[in-house]
Amino acid sequence: QVQLAESGGGSVQAGGSLRLSCAASGDTYSTYSMGWFRQAPGKEREGVASMSTRGGSTYYADSVKGRFTLSQDNAKNTLYLQMNSLKPEDTAMYYCAAATRTGLLGPLLLWPSLYNYWGQGTQVTVSS
Repeated sequence: QVQLAESGGGSVQAGGSLRLSCAASGDTYSTYSMGWFRQAPGKEREGVASMSTRGGSTYYADSVKGRFTLSQDNAKNTLYLQMNSLKPEDTAMYYCAAATRTGLLGPLLLWPSLYNYWGQGTQVTVSS
């Protein structure tokens, strides 16, 4: 089992920045990909950014490219999402997720159905 704990959400004005953190614990050796997903009220959960944790590809949704940056600290088993130039449409609950499935590359990294561990979520609200 893998446990994921998100932090760092909050309320900011448009143009502001936030950094989300996801601390992983448990059987983290079993995971091959980790990423961030978000879900706004009345909308489906969508992939924001994800990476292959063994080295390799990082993939971003088109809507966040150039504004969000994904990084990891292996020593701390922590995944970060630096979010800059935030827009009101970025408002959502943000979830950290981990996948034990191997071979996720490119757009597959952003498919929620391929992830089997999820955190509780952290709310991000961007006001105009």
